[in-house]
Amino acid sequence: MSDPATPALRKIVHVDMDAFYASVEQLDRPELRGLPVVVAKRSPRSVVTAASYEARIFGVHSAMPAMRAVRLCPHAVFVDPNFVRYKAVSAAIREIFHRYTDLVEPLSLDEAYLDVTHSPVDLPSATAIAKAVRADIRHETGLTASAGIAPNKFLAKIASDWRKPDGQFVITPKHVDAFLVSLDIGKIPGVGRVMKAKLKDMHITTVGDLRGIEQAVLQARFGRWGVRLYQLARGIDERPVQPHRESVQVSSEDTLREDLPLDALAPFIHQLAEKTWRNHQRKAPRVARTVVLKLKTSDFQILTRSYTPTVPPASAQQLADIACALRQRVELSASVRFRLVGVGLSGFSDSAPEMQQAELF
Repeated sequence: MSDPATPALRKIVHVDMDAFYASVEQLDRPELRGLPVVVAKRSPRSVVTAASYEARIFGVHSAMPAMRAVRLCPHAVFVDPNFVRYKAVSAAIREIFHRYTDLVEPLSLDEAYLDVTHSPVDLPSATAIAKAVRADIRHETGLTASAGIAPNKFLAKIASDWRKPDGQFVITPKHVDAFLVSLDIGKIPGVGRVMKAKLKDMHITTVGDLRGIEQAVLQARFGRWGVRLYQLARGIDERPVQPHRESVQVSSEDTLREDLPLDALAPFIHQLAEKTWRNHQRKAPRVARTVVLKLKTSDFQILTRSYTPTVPPASAQQLADIACALRQRVELSASVRFRLVGVGLSGFSDSAPEMQQAELF
């Protein structure tokens, strides 16, 4: 196979905080340490934001309905999220990252990629740097972090989950093949429940199985994502760490007070389109080409539909009109009810294409 590393061999560290929100709560409130902590409002419409490792033992995890978490772990301690506090701790952690490299790409409040190929610190390896970063985090914040070290972002992200919590794992270039061949296909970022089922229909359950499929076959079945799967199966990921990454999407979403049918969602789509448009206008003057509609059913199935019109939307009204029209692409029974709606903009470019008129479908 091709060399799995990028042309200029990189040393990438992916740092992932351990149960970050729940750990911050346990840090601030010592009486919670050792207890199953669930960061969420204890209400029928709430969703779990985070769960401590003590709660995870009972099957509680993020994005789970709060009431299901109650059933799984009746003695769990529920704590309302405090994002002001989480952001402050995250900022302190990012300051630590920047001691070791200027190439830091945050993915969220609790994880980031670090390119330490040319780190200014006098340490012998990326492995040593990851260990030092984790030690600084523990010493200065009282929290633990896990890290993955590898020649690219794809592998580093997988590796950071390998020895959680409070551990690190290294995938060297010469060990990429051996690591990947038996890896469960679901470990590939982007391969969720639906994609995993589609791959299973093709008798693909491991990355080794995926390697046995020709690129043309994967591309014909899955388009550009098929090409990406072909590359990842061989450990190929040439994406650089991007410290000043532009927003890939501006969006707003809201959980409804009651579950509603698809044809009753228009007023909420219009409200969210207004909010999304205001957020978009406050950012740099870039043109958003694609409109995204996000829906979550009453049984927590998530659907997204997107459309790139000939001419980008030029107002909140146009955004709302396109998002409403995207409901036509939701092929579910009329009896299905929805609990969440979201409207987003993506596909940003610096200038608009010179077209005459936008058409919906």
